[in-house]
Amino acid sequence: QRQLVESGGGSVQAGGSLRLSCAASADTYSGYSMAWFRQVPGKSREGVAAIYTGGGATYYADSVKGRFTISRDNANYSLYLQMNSLNPEDTAMYYCASRKVVGTWDEASAWIYWGQGTQVTVSS
Repeated sequence: QRQLVESGGGSVQAGGSLRLSCAASADTYSGYSMAWFRQVPGKSREGVAAIYTGGGATYYADSVKGRFTISRDNANYSLYLQMNSLNPEDTAMYYCASRKVVGTWDEASAWIYWGQGTQVTVSS
């Protein structure tokens, strides 16, 4: 059964850290690039970070460079997002995505499989 299940969201104060996890099934993980997106109500889904299969190249949105780190654990079919120095602008629902097709990594339409999301709230 195909699945992507996010966890690790929560409420933190500005300056704090969270680590998001995405537990995947074999058929949504193996051989696929993966990414994190986020969305706030009334706005389109925004690419946060991606990690490609093969060489493991990583990509980040300018707004999170130097603060967030994406990683993956192939043995456990898991994707992670370490988020440091959080600020209120990082408040959003965070989604895990896998299997990139055509398009750039930060386009939601480029990804096939999606999780249900985990909420991150950062207070000032």
